[in-house]
Amino acid sequence: MIKVILVDDHAVVRDGLRVTLEGYTDLRVIGDASNGAEAIRLAEKLQPDVVVLDIAMPQLNGIDAIAQIRQAAPSAQIVMLSMHSNPEYALRALDAGALGYVLKESAARQVADAIRAVHSHRRYLSPPVADALADHSLQSRPYQNPLASLSQREREILQLLAEGKSNQAIAQLLSLSPKSVETYRSRLMHKLDIHDLATLIRFAIKHGITSL
Repeated sequence: MIKVILVDDHAVVRDGLRVTLEGYTDLRVIGDASNGAEAIRLAEKLQPDVVVLDIAMPQLNGIDAIAQIRQAAPSAQIVMLSMHSNPEYALRALDAGALGYVLKESAARQVADAIRAVHSHRRYLSPPVADALADHSLQSRPYQNPLASLSQREREILQLLAEGKSNQAIAQLLSLSPKSVETYRSRLMHKLDIHDLATLIRFAIKHGITSL
C-alpha cells in the first residue's frame, strides 16, 4: 500500500484526487494540506511514501517546499502537480528533487501512474512536459535557474512580499525580527537587480513563485 499526501490550495482539487486515488487498492490517501508550510508539518507527522504537491500555493510554493518535505520525511518521493508545461518550471521542480511532474489537465489515472512510478524511484513526466523538455534540450539552451542566487529563506520572503505581506507580517510568519526581514528583502532585491516592489511581483509571477 502506497501512502499518499495531497497538497493543493484548492479543496475541490484535493477532494477530487482523493476520490479517484482511493478507487485504487494499492493507494491510500493519509492526509492533505493547503500550502507548502502545512505540507512540511504533515509530512513529518505522517511519513508518507509519496507527496502530490501543487506548485502555486500561498505562503510557500511547492517547488520551495520540496527540500524541506524531503528533510521532514526522507523516504517520501514527490510528484509535482501543475498547470504549466513550461520547461523552466519542470526543470526547477526536478532540480529541487521531484521525480514526477504531472499537468492538472491530465487524466487522474496519470497521477496514479506517477505515484507508482516515483514510489519505485522512476521518473514520470506528463507527455506535454516531456515534449517541452525535449524541445528545450534540442534547442541547446543551457538551463539557468533565475532563482539560483537566492537562499531558501530569501525565496520564502520573495513569495510573501509578492503576496502583499508587510515586513511585520512576514516577521511573524517566519519567526524573524522585522529588521532581519528588511535585510533579507534588500539582499534578494540586490541579487535580482530589482529595485521596486511592482517589478519584484512581476518577477515572482513570471517564475511561478506565486500566482495572480
